[in-house]
Formats: sequence, structure tokens, C-alpha cells
Amino acid sequence: MASTTASAGKKPAAENSAAKAHIWESIVRLNGWLEKNDYRGYDTFDGLSAKFVRPFTFENKFLRIALQQTVRRFPLNLRPLLGIPRSRSTKGMAYISRGYMRLQDATGDKSWGDKAESALQWLIENESKGKYSGACWGNHFDYQSRGFYLPKGVPTIVWTSLIGHAFLDGYDHFKDEKYLQVAASACEHISRDLERNVESADALCISYIPIGVNWIHNANTLGGSLLARTYSYTRNEAYLTLAQQALQYTANHQRADASWYYGEGSSVHWVDNFHTAYVLDCFKYYILATGDDRFQQKLIAGYTFWKNTFFLPDGTPRYYDQKTLPIDIQCSSQAIDTLIFFRDQDPDSVSLALNVANWTIKNMQDSTGYFYYRRYSPLIVNKTPTLHWGQATMLSALAALYKVL
Repeated sequence: MASTTASAGKKPAAENSAAKAHIWESIVRLNGWLEKNDYRGYDTFDGLSAKFVRPFTFENKFLRIALQQTVRRFPLNLRPLLGIPRSRSTKGMAYISRGYMRLQDATGDKSWGDKAESALQWLIENESKGKYSGACWGNHFDYQSRGFYLPKGVPTIVWTSLIGHAFLDGYDHFKDEKYLQVAASACEHISRDLERNVESADALCISYIPIGVNWIHNANTLGGSLLARTYSYTRNEAYLTLAQQALQYTANHQRADASWYYGEGSSVHWVDNFHTAYVLDCFKYYILATGDDRFQQKLIAGYTFWKNTFFLPDGTPRYYDQKTLPIDIQCSSQAIDTLIFFRDQDPDSVSLALNVANWTIKNMQDSTGYFYYRRYSPLIVNKTPTLHWGQATMLSALAALYKVL
């Protein structure tokens, strides 16, 4: 695969040892913050939980969007002033469980595994309630997008798929059948409860949510990747068929430069770092789970575009294909995670992941251990302690990096 100027050659053993110690120190500080705060933080989109201001939206769609986006984008954390509480997040707890499993693998310390199982049990106890065909998870807050309103607790395919992958990791790690059963149950929700945009006999897009339709590439491929990976254990052919069709839809819409828009609707025509990385991960999960390499060339092209587009020479992760700012913590965390996932195909990926991690620790980690949400400029930094968006994804990513150093 093509390399990027941000990557470097293999480091000597002494440098690797120092790098590993640096990553470990960051992990320890982050984990200390998580435990001290009982795994609670804010979310980027939790603005509608502003109990002091929400009544003044009069439940108008555009006023709800204005409130949510003001809280999200304002460079200072308004949430304490607006009555928005810190909370646990289902997606966040999934990333935390994955991080802890990776740390047990890296260290052999059973206490990390105990923490992972505790997080997985919490997820089982906090599935979305309702008439769904299987296990599923959603936000702990109301959410308003340009296209739909999603009440608290209504599941999304993104949350459900990422959490389902954590349970498959749990099955691989602990060899406990109950974790595979949860992942298979999540596949039943994806298979039965979500609308599909059928493009052709072999290509369709699975909807983001069960209350209406919304066609988004990373959501579609995340659902397909969980179906494919679960198929590799259960041999449920229905999961394989649906996974093939979902991945084919997104493969069909790869652009001439090998990128993907966030979605195909005219209002979602942008290309960004971490959503592209999600799509790449999903194609790789599909290939590994099924042995079907029909998407391999598109995957290689997409990975090369992503790697050569979204990083500055010092490891700074860019947000969009056409501009760098804002520096978002999820661009950092997902970049590290994806680069480690592709290390078997790209000899420079670990070096680049380490560069991204080092830049992020230096520029985005607070002295108390948590990571900042966004950096808008050298002087303007939003220091909101987001949970799933920053702390959980960084724990998982840094643990993956530490494991391979």
C-alpha cells in the first residue's frame, strides 16, 4: 500500500521501549480519570438534555437543532450551566470493554479482564427497551438531525453494531457462549427491524434507525460487518447474504478518488476521517470473516486514499479531506485503531499510529488524564470531557497500540 509522509521506518528496540512506556503512562492516567468519574462524561450530541433551556425550543425541529449544535460546537463546555448531567454511554462502555480486553492481552493482568466483563454485563443490563427482535442499543439522550428525531433509548445500527463487535471480542477473549448469543441477537435486530434501500438484486443499504429511513455508508457497513463476523461463528447464511448486499451497496458508491461520501443524499456529501475509517474497518472485517475477497481492491484503494489524505507530517489527524480543522479527538482515536487493524497489510501503519498517538497525548490530553474534545486552533480548545467520543475510544485505541509495540 502507498505510504504517507507522516509515517516512518521501523524504530530500534530502545525507541520502541520508550514509546511503549509513554503510551502506558497515558493509558494509566486515562484509566484513572475514568474510574474516578465512574465512567461518566458528556456526549457531543447531548444538548437536548439541557433541562433549563430545552423548554424554549417549543419542540420545534429547527430550534432543537440550534440548541444541540450550539452545545456541540461552542468552544467552551456549556453543559454544567445548562443542567446537562454526566452519564454513562452504551457505545462508550463497549469501547471501554474492548480496551480492557486488549490490556489484559498485552499485560496478562486478569484485573483488566474483570473490568471488561463488568462493562459487558452493564451493556446487557442496559439494552434498549421496546418491541425489538433482538439486542440493540441507542443514545441516553434525545437527538435531532436534519433528517429525523430520535428519542432517548431508540436504537441505532451504529451503536448496535459497534457494541455487537465488543461482544464478539468478549466471546473470543473469554470463550463465554453468552457473549456470542448477545451478538447473534443484535444481528436479529439488524435483520428484522430495519428498513432497506434495495438498489439492485445484490446491493442494498440498511437504515440507520428503526423509526424511518436514513441511508448512511458507515452505518450500513457497520451492520454488514457485524453480520459477517457473526456468520463466521454461527454459519447463519441469512447473515452472510445481507452482509454481502450491504457491503456491495457501499462498494458501488466508492468515488473516483477511492473515497466515500458520508451518505448519498445531497445534504450529506462530505468526506471525513473517522467515518471513512469505519468503512475501511468494516470491509476488512467482512473479508476476514468470510474469506470472500471481492472487495479487496476497493479496500486497498480506500485505505490508500485515507492514509494519504488525513494526516499531516507530524501525525496530526485532519478532520475533512479538504481541511484540517477542527482537530477532533475521534479522528485521533479511530485513526490509531484503524492503523493498528491494518498493520498486516501496511508495514508503516504502526509507526503512523504511534505518531498520531504521540501528537494527541501532547496536544489533547489533560493533566488529569482525560482527552479534550476538539482543538479549533492553537489557542482555542474545547476541553469538554466526552465519554464515548473521547475517553472510551482513546482507551481502546491506545490499548491496541500498546499491545503491538
